[in-house]
Amino acid sequence: MNDEERREAIRRSGITIAIDGPAGSGKSTISKLLAMRLGIGYLDTGAMYRSLTWYALEQGLDLDDHESVVEAANRMPLVMNPDPVSPSYFVDGVEITRAIREPRIALAIPAVSTNLLVRKWMAFEQRRRMMEARESGSGMIAEGRDITTVVCPDADVRVLLLADEEERLRRRTLELHGEATPELMESVREQITKRDTADATVSEFMTPAEGVEVVDSSGLGIEGVAEEILTLVDRNLQSRAVI
Repeated sequence: MNDEERREAIRRSGITIAIDGPAGSGKSTISKLLAMRLGIGYLDTGAMYRSLTWYALEQGLDLDDHESVVEAANRMPLVMNPDPVSPSYFVDGVEITRAIREPRIALAIPAVSTNLLVRKWMAFEQRRRMMEARESGSGMIAEGRDITTVVCPDADVRVLLLADEEERLRRRTLELHGEATPELMESVREQITKRDTADATVSEFMTPAEGVEVVDSSGLGIEGVAEEILTLVDRNLQSRAVI
C-alpha cells in the first residue's frame, strides 16, 4: 500500500498505534514520521509526564508527595497540539515546549513517572485522547513505556522498539543538544540510566507482551524502521477489510 491508500483506509475506520521502548530507542522520531505519513495525530506521552513535572515544580510541590502531585494533574490546564511536524505544549496559556526538555525536568521526572497514582491518571487521559482520535475517523500514534500493555493494550498496532544501549545514548544526546560529543553523551547517560531504572520498577518495557511486535532499530535508518512498522499497519488494515 502507498501512503494515500493507507490514509483513505484510516479515514474509513480510524487507527490506534502504540509504540513502547526505552529512552533513546527512536520512539519519538519514528512516531512523528509515521503520523505524518498516515495523516494521524501524535501523542508524546513522555511530554505529558514532563509537563506535569514542570507544573508541579512551578507550584513548589514536593514530588514525593504522591497525592499532591496527582491533584496537580487533575487541575493542570494542559493543552497539547498533536501535530507531528511541530508538537507543542501549553499550561495555562504558557508555552512549555522547550522548558520541559531542560535538564532539571529530566532529573526530576522519575519521581513523577513512578508515582502509581499519576500513572493511573496518565493511562486514563492518554487512552481517552487516542480513542477520541480514532472515533473521529482519523487516529493517533502514542509512544511511551507502557502504551502497548496498560494504556492501550487493544491498539490496532502494537510495537516494542529496541536499540543498542550506546546507540540510544547517542540519539538522546543529539535530541537534547544537537550534537553527540563524548562529553555531552556522558552528561546524558545519567539521565537515561536514572529514567530507565526508575521506570523499570513500575513498568516492564524491555520485554514484549503477547501480541506485541518487536522492531530492533539498531543499525537501521529511520526510513527502514518506518517501513517495518508500516508493514504491520498494512497487515492490520487488511485484516479489518478496510482497504
